[in-house]
Amino acid sequence: MPDTAPARPVPLLGEISLDYVQHVEHRIDGGYLSSVIPGLDGELQQRAARPSHRITIRGLLYGETASDSLSSLQEAAQNGEELTFSADITSALDIQNVVIEGFSCSQEVATQGRYSYEIRLAESPPLPPPAQISGFGGLDDFGLGDLGFDTDIMGDLTDLAGDLSGALNDALGVLDALEGLAGLDGLSVGGILQPIQDVSNSVSPLASAFKDSLSSLSSLFGG
Repeated sequence: MPDTAPARPVPLLGEISLDYVQHVEHRIDGGYLSSVIPGLDGELQQRAARPSHRITIRGLLYGETASDSLSSLQEAAQNGEELTFSADITSALDIQNVVIEGFSCSQEVATQGRYSYEIRLAESPPLPPPAQISGFGGLDDFGLGDLGFDTDIMGDLTDLAGDLSGALNDALGVLDALEGLAGLDGLSVGGILQPIQDVSNSVSPLASAFKDSLSSLSSLFGG
């Protein structure tokens, strides 16, 4: 009677076919950190994150391609690069890449071209995408729009700050002209322009400070 049993799936580590695997083991730790609390029987268990899945593979290499397969495994372990992995035991797990944590191999001297090996794999998950710079340091992701804050007014505020800054420059120019006119006092008019100069001296520092504030406001809103 012919053998109708389905072919056994062969585990793949990267592009390396592990044809004669004898043992595959999956292990994952709980990832809990223990904390001692005075007066509490036992220890408080807190889970920081899920640890990586770990897989141990034991198998044989023999036949005409045994030496080439051994070289491929040794190079993969030595390079330390991430590899894909697929096997029945991990079909229900979302494992994208693994690294070889450890590799050991022994040669059977009595049988030419026959090796036994053990590979220890650890899951190497991808890093999350880098943070994106957005308005208000990312606060818009927390629903500023839903709170009724209209970010479209930023452009209007920038234009207003620019207009006020221009008007203030004109006012400071007038004050400079008045100071020049008040300087004629020493020549002929006997101090009658002294009040104008006093006003100019009082207003100029305040106007300069106000101008600096407008410049800062314009820079804040992208002006």
